[in-house]
Amino acid sequence: MIDIARKTPVVEGLTPDQIPFDDILAQQRPTIFRGMARDWPLVQAGLHAPRTAMDYLLDHDRGERFVGYTGAPEIKGRFGYDESVTRLNFQTERTPLRAFLERIEQELEVVGGPSLYIGSSDIDAYLPGLRAENDLGLDLVALGDDTPLASIWIGNRTVAAAHYDMSNNIACCVVGRRRFTLFPPDQVDNLYPGPLDPTPGGQAVSMVNFDAPDFERFPRFRDALAAAQVADLEPGDVLVYPALWWHQVEALEPFNVLINYWWNAAPGFMDTPMTTLLHGLLSLRDRPDFEKQAWKKLFDYYVFGPADRAGAHLPEGARGDLGPMDERKARRLRAYLLNRLNR
Repeated sequence: MIDIARKTPVVEGLTPDQIPFDDILAQQRPTIFRGMARDWPLVQAGLHAPRTAMDYLLDHDRGERFVGYTGAPEIKGRFGYDESVTRLNFQTERTPLRAFLERIEQELEVVGGPSLYIGSSDIDAYLPGLRAENDLGLDLVALGDDTPLASIWIGNRTVAAAHYDMSNNIACCVVGRRRFTLFPPDQVDNLYPGPLDPTPGGQAVSMVNFDAPDFERFPRFRDALAAAQVADLEPGDVLVYPALWWHQVEALEPFNVLINYWWNAAPGFMDTPMTTLLHGLLSLRDRPDFEKQAWKKLFDYYVFGPADRAGAHLPEGARGDLGPMDERKARRLRAYLLNRLNR
């Protein structure tokens, strides 16, 4: 791994209700809260021994089959694309938690074994009661999200290649150490994203292998490194970072668990911006440059500028879709767009 000098700021001594979310998002400043989850029973179990943490998880297992990912030793823990970049370099299967943990336990002392990983599983659905004992106690609905999600991630030494999420993230390092390598959203061009389909976990991931970057093939990655920062997490540490920040996540121990909370300050009736991006590929990308520049001005006026600008000079009753969006307008717009797309 290339050495990155910039480290994510660390704050100590705060309780979860003191996290300055508004400042972190407004200033685009990822922050580590050292030891905030240190007292969680699962953290303490992991500090005792991997087997103790596994038993604690199994005590809450309701028997549902998790989605497990298995990568051959050759991928060295890095889940992504195969050499053709048309397929993924791992296998997916539905698996009982106990069977998957047994496989991890068998490989604890093995160097160069398979990569084993359970990703983004809803805690309340798969491990009922665990969150009641291991939770920050935050009211994420108060932060503007109608349906915040708490997920658990379980595995051995794995690497989630650099990608972005569309939600803000509170990542709690529970068992084992983790390293997040973070890049601001403006580094997308320098990270060389892979195809939009297939993807390892729903988002395109960087094509660059951070352990051995090919600067001849990916020369702009040097610029990404200049903007990067590293967040090294111990068990019990909490990392908060904004949506759309690129992040590579390395699980550094033979057994690792992370719990995270995703939230986004947007009402449920709003569509995902990814839908807009995909439609932009269909409707805008291949037009002449002079047209694209003109459309960019229109988007700046109607979308990316102040939300009330385009309708401010109109009587309130005449603003229509230029006024504040609500569930009724969202339904009507969605129906109109579907009709247009199905022409």
